Amino acid sequence: MEHLTTLLVATLILVVGAVLGYYARQSIAKRDHKTLETKVQQRIDYAKKRSKKIIGEARKKATEIVETAKKETEEKTEELFKREKFLLKRENTLDNKLSAHEKREALLNQKVHRLKELKAQIDEMQKQAEEELSRIAGLSKEDAKEEFFKALERDYETDIVSRIDKLEKEGKDRYLQRAKEILASVVQKYSASQVQDLTTSNVRLPDDEIKGRIIGKEGRNIKTLEKLTGAEIVVDDTPETVIISSFDPIRRQIAKIALEKLIFDGRIQPARIEETVEKAEEEVSDQIKKAGEQAIYDTGIIDLDPKLVNLLGRLFFRSSYGQNILAHSLEVSFLAEALGAEIGADTSVCKKAGLLHDIGKALDHQIEGSHADIGIRVLKKFEVEEDVITAMKSHHEEYPYESIEAVIVQTADAISGSRPGARKDTLENYLKRLSELEEVANSFEGIEKSYAVQAGREIRVFVRPEEISDLEAKKISRSIAKKIQDNLKYPGEIKVTVIREKRIVDYAR
Repeated sequence: MEHLTTLLVATLILVVGAVLGYYARQSIAKRDHKTLETKVQQRIDYAKKRSKKIIGEARKKATEIVETAKKETEEKTEELFKREKFLLKRENTLDNKLSAHEKREALLNQKVHRLKELKAQIDEMQKQAEEELSRIAGLSKEDAKEEFFKALERDYETDIVSRIDKLEKEGKDRYLQRAKEILASVVQKYSASQVQDLTTSNVRLPDDEIKGRIIGKEGRNIKTLEKLTGAEIVVDDTPETVIISSFDPIRRQIAKIALEKLIFDGRIQPARIEETVEKAEEEVSDQIKKAGEQAIYDTGIIDLDPKLVNLLGRLFFRSSYGQNILAHSLEVSFLAEALGAEIGADTSVCKKAGLLHDIGKALDHQIEGSHADIGIRVLKKFEVEEDVITAMKSHHEEYPYESIEAVIVQTADAISGSRPGARKDTLENYLKRLSELEEVANSFEGIEKSYAVQAGREIRVFVRPEEISDLEAKKISRSIAKKIQDNLKYPGEIKVTVIREKRIVDYAR
């Protein structure tokens, strides 16, 4: 019974607890629900406020954009209107100009037509006058013209001579002054020192005892060295000095380098000489290559074939009347470029042609022909530009001038060759040139005597006054100058002076 009562009480308590728990749970749930609804409502209110604010800002921004667009549209419309107005105005102006041009063209055509008619009338009148003159005089047109000019020449010989002298003097003075200014300016821009090449080289010896080893037993060493290098070795003339003589600078340089190496090494015998000469030849080849590369570097010409550059380097060991050919070629290149710049020619062609104008001298002992012809063939082989070949081939006047660049290269070559101290000439060649000048002058009729003066820079010709008139003297002067120019080779220019002096002698007794 007690157990039953306890069970009932427990069950009652459990039921009451369940009921109380249910109501407590419902109460808590209602409270939480109210709290959640409050938060949701707050978020909804916040979102509404935020959306109203964003919409307000968007409307404001849209209004600003619309206003800006309207303003830009108005400005562009106004600008387009202005441009349209300007184009219309310009179109009207062009129409007016075109109309005026058409009127002028029509008027010009009328004048041209009228001039043609007048020319035809004049030609017809001239023809009729010539026919009438020929009929009256019984002469042809050419004969009448020749007689007319002969009569004028006889009647006005003094006036013609004085007028020719005056015109020539004025023209020569004006152009000579301008030419002097250009040449002086160009020469000042490039003033290189002049060092003449010799045909001998000296090798210093540590003492005279080594001369015996250089000569060798029965002269075997020196004979071997001379045979391999092609140079003459002189060991007896000067104390502690060996002289190497050869007209070929390359051979002379090879011999000098080989001998210096042998002296330094001390082992001088035929086998060693052969080995040393081979090394000297290789060293000279390197020097030739470097000389050519330095030349194109100095001039800035970089489009040359390597073989052509090597030929250019060989000119370092060539000379003409004592002047180093490579140094001469560089000088001609710079002078030609400066001259071309002064008178408006193609400076790149002038510079390149000046550098390559003597390239034939690198091979003239191996190929037949003048160095100008050899140079032309070499440059064509290496596909050098035709205008460069045209500019270089006339530097000795073997070919006629075909461009202003050709004249410039010839002038630059003459400047370089005629600089004081640039070249030396033998007495035999000097005397031969003077005698040739006098022979050319004496070959004309009416010449009494002639003298070459100023080291061959001037030829003075005395004519017989009873045979040669002033006008004929003028003609003889030109003829002598032309014959010298056509038949003789000379540096620079030669002045021809014809002197006609008439002396009247009488005696008082």
